[in-house]
Amino acid sequence: MNTPTFSVVMPVYNVEAFVGEAIQSVLAQTFTDFELIIVDDGSHDRSMDICRTFTDERIRVVTQRNRGLAGARNSGIAVARGDYVALLDSDDRWDTAKLSLHYIHLRADESVDVSYSGSRLIDAAGRPLGITQQPRLTGVAARHILTRNPIGNGSAPVIRRRALDAALFVHPQEPGRLCWFDESFRQSEDIELWLRLIGKHGCHFEGIDGLLTDYRIVTGGLSANVIRQYESWERAITKAQEYAPALLARYGARARAYQLRYLARRAVQLGDGSFAVALMRQALAASPWIALQEPVKTLETSVGALAARWLSRETFNSLLNRRLGSEVAA
Repeated sequence: MNTPTFSVVMPVYNVEAFVGEAIQSVLAQTFTDFELIIVDDGSHDRSMDICRTFTDERIRVVTQRNRGLAGARNSGIAVARGDYVALLDSDDRWDTAKLSLHYIHLRADESVDVSYSGSRLIDAAGRPLGITQQPRLTGVAARHILTRNPIGNGSAPVIRRRALDAALFVHPQEPGRLCWFDESFRQSEDIELWLRLIGKHGCHFEGIDGLLTDYRIVTGGLSANVIRQYESWERAITKAQEYAPALLARYGARARAYQLRYLARRAVQLGDGSFAVALMRQALAASPWIALQEPVKTLETSVGALAARWLSRETFNSLLNRRLGSEVAA
């Protein structure tokens, strides 16, 4: 079999409403030398039935018991044959030029290990929310990954295989299983790997212009999910302490403040004003620097938290600015 230039790894778990769009966005790429590895992560809805309606010979399917996003990505990467690994979550979609532009970027500069771009945020129906992730593109250091995560989301990066393999390790409970993402994480698995790549292995991150990913935001959820997200983020930071203690000593408090502010925005989106206010207090206590560096966003989040706390739900919903729904990378 010919070796493709790109291996696109797409985990699939109960996403029947979205997976068809995701697959179509890959098959529509103007750069056609790729394989699409669909990892069935134990889906029990119609997701895989939809996947199997696509008969393109570049599609490969891997089936496994449910392991979560990190485990599904690992299974896909394990069988990937391309020089570059592109990640796409099955509820997101790509611009048709995405692979072409990343190919040009990675071929032009062999020092780039992780190439990424900006993203548009869309709702469950695929409609633009008018919010974008426009990340820092150049001069990316470990402190930027720690504090602001310029990659933005898991469907944005394209990773050079040789760099990805620098982070390879054997699963601690399954000696025959190779891992890149840490499968003990069910959230924050992205930032854990990005920190390990740059903080431990010195990988070079660089972005390209353009909003090449449509990142889907599905409203709803529970405040308990926000707590779990913060706990998993803290685990990732604790793990990074082992190989990058100087980085954490200097920038850890600032990173924690940014993360707490992001979660406060999530709590506002969920309508939990009391929780949002508490998170903003913790954010400012961790590092008042965020109010100096980004006064508008910090004030906006604080006002949103107070509004969610004190206004009636009906009044609050009428005033809620969509920009409070998600953090925009900077």
